[in-house]
Amino acid sequence: MKKSVVAVLKTTPETVLQDYDTLLEMAGVENALDKNFETILKDNISWHLPMPGANTTPWQLEGTILSLKKRGYTGLSAVENKTVVTKPRHGERLNKFDRVYSKHGIPVYYNFEPKDMKWIKYEPKVKLKVLPKVFPEGIKLPDYFFGKNIVHLPTMKCHIYTTTTGAMKNAFGGLLDVKRHYTHSWIHETLVDLLKIQKEIHSGIFAVMDGTTSGAGPGPRTLIPVRADLILASSDQVAIDAVAAKIMGFDPQSIDYIRIADEEGLGNGRLENIKVVGFDINSLNYKFTVGDNLASRVGDLLWFGPLKRIQGLFFRTPLVKIFVAASEIYHDKIWWRRKGSKIFANWLSQSPWGKLWKSY
Repeated sequence: MKKSVVAVLKTTPETVLQDYDTLLEMAGVENALDKNFETILKDNISWHLPMPGANTTPWQLEGTILSLKKRGYTGLSAVENKTVVTKPRHGERLNKFDRVYSKHGIPVYYNFEPKDMKWIKYEPKVKLKVLPKVFPEGIKLPDYFFGKNIVHLPTMKCHIYTTTTGAMKNAFGGLLDVKRHYTHSWIHETLVDLLKIQKEIHSGIFAVMDGTTSGAGPGPRTLIPVRADLILASSDQVAIDAVAAKIMGFDPQSIDYIRIADEEGLGNGRLENIKVVGFDINSLNYKFTVGDNLASRVGDLLWFGPLKRIQGLFFRTPLVKIFVAASEIYHDKIWWRRKGSKIFANWLSQSPWGKLWKSY
């Protein structure tokens, strides 16, 4: 079996833009993305509030854009999505994406705006595991994604439902509409299905992951920021998630979406089949744990626990608005005000990455 390449570098705020250029070169970006096609930058807004480790960083965006332009990639654009708990335009501004996109002339499109793209029915060429059952009325995808390269821009962090979240999970918001929460009980299989779809519709796939500040704890929002000074890149979405999981302290094969994708030949999820170039990660183990928060405890009951059988009553009816409101109150009004804002303020003043963030 041919080994997948994952590039990993230690970086500093002073060198990070140049380091991203080196990273993309080491990971073989020009072999992965066809210059004859346009390229979507799919950033990650896990939370519109600027929680360290939760969202794509401005230097991750800028470093990737500069590196792609240097190599002759034209037709770059960004695509945003919304979820029941995130506000994309709010997130762009608070996380300073708008400044980077404006500086480099990158247009931003929204997959929920009909003027930007339409949702069309898609018939996959390969057999999918769960999406046809979850959406018996048919799978719909945004037409703008077809025939383009895509660069995923996740961060290295934990997730309450998938243990870790990275390149594979980053497709979740872009390719599925606001009803994507229907899939949560089968989230691992859903991510595998989405990778199959991406391989059919995109001209090239690449991932650039920021771990300068990584996120432990019950992510992807209520995180414990951990300074790691790492950046990663690969054309293999499974392999980069496996390497990130290893660095965070998890066995990649214990994470279902990585294991299943490896078993189905969608990428390499076993470390022995991955060639890590750049920084030696063998001794890295941050011993992250996920833990629980209020949202995960409720979710466990509804998505995976005794209430799973009647989840349709809650999430496929107007009752879903109750859960949306409860999530917003918990995350934005309670947790952020009591804990998150203090964590953010401490990161701004104490971390060199917080100081770099302020420079944007």
